[in-house]
Amino acid sequence: MTRSGTTTPLRLPPVAPEVFASAVESLTTRLRGRLDAAVEALATAPVTAEGGTFGVRCGEDALVTLAPDSSGVVTDTEQAHCTCLLAPRCLHRAAVLGACPVAVTEPARPVVIAPSVISGPGVAVQPTGAGPSAEPDRSFQPDHAAEPDRPADGIRPTQQVSPAERDRPTESNRLAAPGAEPTRAPADAPTGPSTAQIRAAVGVWTAAAAVLSAGTAGTGAVLQAELLRAAHTARLTGLHRAEAAALSVVRCLRTTRDPYSPGRLAELVAALRELLLVAHLLKAGDPEPALIGAVRRNHRPDGSLRLYGVCREPVIGPDDLGGVVTHLLDDDGRWYTLRDVQPGGPARAGRAGTALVAIRSFLSDHFRVSRGGLIISGATVSPEGRLVAEKGVRATFAAGRPWTEAAPATVFARPLAESATVRFPAALVGDPGGAGDHEGTGGPESAGYARPLIGCDVEIAATDGEDLLVRELPCGSDAFADVRPNPEAPFRLAPAHSHPALAHTANFQQLGARPGLRIRVLGRLDPDRVTTLRALAVGPVPGTEATLRLPDDWQGRADLGYDLLLSDHFPPDIPAPSPPTTSYAAGDSPLWRVRRLVELAVTGGRRIVAESTRGNDHDGHAAVLRRSGLVAGADLITALGAVAGRRSLDVFGRHSGADPDQYATQWLAMAVYLAAAETDLKHGTWPRHEPAATGTNATTGAL
Repeated sequence: MTRSGTTTPLRLPPVAPEVFASAVESLTTRLRGRLDAAVEALATAPVTAEGGTFGVRCGEDALVTLAPDSSGVVTDTEQAHCTCLLAPRCLHRAAVLGACPVAVTEPARPVVIAPSVISGPGVAVQPTGAGPSAEPDRSFQPDHAAEPDRPADGIRPTQQVSPAERDRPTESNRLAAPGAEPTRAPADAPTGPSTAQIRAAVGVWTAAAAVLSAGTAGTGAVLQAELLRAAHTARLTGLHRAEAAALSVVRCLRTTRDPYSPGRLAELVAALRELLLVAHLLKAGDPEPALIGAVRRNHRPDGSLRLYGVCREPVIGPDDLGGVVTHLLDDDGRWYTLRDVQPGGPARAGRAGTALVAIRSFLSDHFRVSRGGLIISGATVSPEGRLVAEKGVRATFAAGRPWTEAAPATVFARPLAESATVRFPAALVGDPGGAGDHEGTGGPESAGYARPLIGCDVEIAATDGEDLLVRELPCGSDAFADVRPNPEAPFRLAPAHSHPALAHTANFQQLGARPGLRIRVLGRLDPDRVTTLRALAVGPVPGTEATLRLPDDWQGRADLGYDLLLSDHFPPDIPAPSPPTTSYAAGDSPLWRVRRLVELAVTGGRRIVAESTRGNDHDGHAAVLRRSGLVAGADLITALGAVAGRRSLDVFGRHSGADPDQYATQWLAMAVYLAAAETDLKHGTWPRHEPAATGTNATTGAL
């Protein structure tokens, strides 16, 4: 941590969206053209911090000072000053505000929608076509490790609002996000967005369409400010889901891609699809309540929490963030997390596995908590299931349980094919942030809890690069020594991270060198790779000798990111498995041609799409899709190419520019089609097996 008065580069405080938008709007056209270069020049500029005020030197005669409020967020334009003569309409001030992270804003009051707000046309229009976040958290750090002046995540303490979370509900009465406080209206009130909300949705659509037309390379600070202004307007009118989606798009645009955290482009595509879909339906007057969204707040469970440690998950995020998330489970099968994510990158993620964790006066470390348990009275839980150390919270260390002795039979008792159906729902309208990122059940019982992990028992068949090809063992059998694995094609077990500072790669090499080994795996399904499970922890399979032999103090599991597997942890003789058949790969599906164009449109913009569709390769892609039976996909990529290259003419026959609305609508249709098709593909490619015979005792256990 940098001490006050030093000039070492620091993380700038979060800035409310409307503050940065106002600063950009005050600039002249000439200064707006120089804004992107000014923001890039500040990447290595030293930042001074003294007395809760941040200073950035932008030249000999220009010093920009930021004075965030008590929550650590710059919430007003008067909290940013510059010493130059053009202030406050100067380039220095706007550039510094643009270099700051976007703050998580408070919800607009009132939270409950009044009848005058929800009244509207109520016309339903159908759309065209078919985690763990790495934000810094200091809730459970010892006092000497916390920065006193501001919270690093930029969340104001009076209200905590989640970013665009991606939950699983599929029924119309379950379309609100888990952990959300529902927005209720009188029974006799008309449904649908109000006129002000429709007007705000049009502004969000216009700003998002401009971002899509420009692409990531052309979306500079000016277009980001326009989108932030539209998000602020959506917040004022009560469009919580649209605001969260817009802020998510801006954060994705600002995130530098990390080679050890793949999927950043896919995250941006999903966020932009969510934003355009919600805005498209709202501006058409769709009465679906899930499109309005709901405010997500912390909640306090009734009584004390008895939690059992499950595993530790390393976190390597953008902006040089690193840390650990410890997963816990209660007696009812609900999941909670202890987060310790701070600036420090992969090096800090490697050290955080044994770092101290403080819950008010309670002090322990993540290893003991993950192997033991906690009894917490007066607990406060965020909408994402994160335990928050607020006043009145008391924690006591308690004994843990092995994986085979915990009460709820919900983790290892479900086949992977069924888990994939829960993990990747088909509904998009009721799935904030895009389908597939949240593994909740979609019902009210999952509200306010962490994403559950996926568990299964597998037999290692072979290796494929860094991945393991494994076969699933059937659930519900009491004689694992005689159980045969699923005879269908194996699926992939992939490391959660491949960074050398973590133990994933070394542990996977040890496991891959022993085909036939049977292990119990806990992890998370990969949304971007078909039939792939990202393993977080492993343990022995009960009832068989061909499994792991772990030390007693490990409580029957090994965290793959921190615990190093040695030769003593494996049995001496392992029966050879049957040779693996060909496993399904994501590249086997021609849908990659659709995804390529969808991602190219996001990164390169409209002009690059128009140029890429003029060659023979584009016609070849469409022909392959038609031969594969994906006629709708072929028609959509052809239509997008035609719209991208279309230019309208004015009354004098001159090109008057492209229509961003039509282009955005066509891209949205293709993105929705791709999401639905890939979801069906994920549902159908997981190996399936017959359930165990009736009458056997389920000894696979549960966490």
